[in-house]
Amino acid sequence: MARTSRPPIIAVMGHIDHGKSSLLDYIRKANIVAGEAGGITQHVAAYIALHNNRPITFLDTPGHEAFKTLRTRGAAAADLAILVVAADEGVMPQTLDALAAITEAGIPYIIAITKIDKNNADVGHTKNSLIEHGIYIEGLGGDIAFAEISSKTGEGIPELLDLVLLASDISELTADPEATATGFVLESTQDPKRGASATLIIKDGTLNLGSFVVAGDAYAPIRFIEDFRGARVESAGPSEPARVSGFSSLPAAGSLFSIAKNKKEAEALAKEHAGALAAAPERSVLAEGMSELPLVVKADVAGSVDAIVHELKKITHERAEIRVISSGVGSVSETDVKTAHASGAAIIAFNVSTDSVASELALRDAIPLFSFSIIYELSAKVKELLDARVPALAGEQELGRALVLKAFSSSGKKQVLGARYVSGSLAVGARVKLVRKGEEIARGSIGNLQQARADVKEIHTEGDFGTEIECREQATYGDELVAFVVTEA
Repeated sequence: MARTSRPPIIAVMGHIDHGKSSLLDYIRKANIVAGEAGGITQHVAAYIALHNNRPITFLDTPGHEAFKTLRTRGAAAADLAILVVAADEGVMPQTLDALAAITEAGIPYIIAITKIDKNNADVGHTKNSLIEHGIYIEGLGGDIAFAEISSKTGEGIPELLDLVLLASDISELTADPEATATGFVLESTQDPKRGASATLIIKDGTLNLGSFVVAGDAYAPIRFIEDFRGARVESAGPSEPARVSGFSSLPAAGSLFSIAKNKKEAEALAKEHAGALAAAPERSVLAEGMSELPLVVKADVAGSVDAIVHELKKITHERAEIRVISSGVGSVSETDVKTAHASGAAIIAFNVSTDSVASELALRDAIPLFSFSIIYELSAKVKELLDARVPALAGEQELGRALVLKAFSSSGKKQVLGARYVSGSLAVGARVKLVRKGEEIARGSIGNLQQARADVKEIHTEGDFGTEIECREQATYGDELVAFVVTEA
């Protein structure tokens, strides 16, 4: 069948608190028929809205900097992006981060200047802020379309959606509804009743009951399909979000999916992908002098796991590194605790509970287990844990120094010397370095000290003295004895 036009898939992106969620909430309430049950997931919502009787699929990509991986995937899955910029703040670091993801994905975008209803809104300043960062909007030397909107009053939102449909028409988006479905895994979760489930965004073709969906090394029979409302449907066409359950394992968010005719074909494709993953290079060996912080990471959804791992990569130390030995979706289990115990790891739980058996086992075996709902707090704690794992740097503090005047006798490693006090303090039992012409030639220890023919425990005043040291190199006139202590930083 010939290709036909398909609805646009829109990613809404931008800095945290610049009004993405408010914009999407307004569109949801104003443009979706009654009975809509909310986005498929809380983390990357996907739903269809109607404007001028034309469907538009929206992806809500998180704004926190840590969710860069998800934002990039959202942009890659989308045909067009709306970059929100608040009128009371202008361009912020994560605005540019989101723009970089859009640029990398190679898709067009529209600017939504949000919060124009606020008392401190300054649209003129915001426009100048865009220009200063190389974002040239229409009317100010560029061709990037924009709309000034308020998600509180709805002002400007119809015009924004008009721009979305216009850009969609210009892009001439097409699909073949008769083809087998292909697209992206937008999100995957571990459902207590249905097992591993995934939200799919269909870019081409139609998803039908009866076949198998394969994403990476995971596959699932398509026994039922849910639309963005949670209602069961017979099929899902181009640009539509759909939820499928019963995967053999959690498919990675952002991975491509394809369709297999039967289980045998699905298993073969999944096995092929698994082989490619197994062939990836192994983790490098820990460098000498480095320590590591092993972690078991559990989170509510696969996207959160990805985001946490992305955030952890930014926590570094020149003498220690983080290693995620296990990660997954769902509550902290007995297996997680045993894995942590075997490798000396701490468990990081994000928006998930801990099984009662796992909790008792962790308490019994003193396994560090930390629960979080805010990623900033998670990062701060992991940094604290990493700092605690940093091996102490061995340093040396000089205690005293003396000049060798004469070597009297030696027996094995022990030798009796005559010396002259130079500085500091030299005590019985202290470690010493034998230094010749400014270079250390050996190390040993002080076994005995004599001053005025009497045994003493310490030499700390000017004058000559006798000493017995244990050292593998023979001292000679002009050498220096340097007493020292090893310190840790």
